[in-house]
Amino acid sequence: MKITVNGKAHETAAATLAALIEELGYGDETIGTARNRAFVRAADRGQTPVKDGDEIEVLTPRQGG
Repeated sequence: MKITVNGKAHETAAATLAALIEELGYGDETIGTARNRAFVRAADRGQTPVKDGDEIEVLTPRQGG
């Protein structure tokens, strides 16, 4: 299916947001996620489906000042 990840087109077969995160290589990193502009808690990613046309945002923490 075709989705958008961080503004870029992406093809995936991942059924859930958790599977997509693994596919993208984030593994156990601390990240924030949103599906179609709605925040998704880490605990809910395994039950959050990914559907054709979804817009996914993956945010990583940054340090600096």
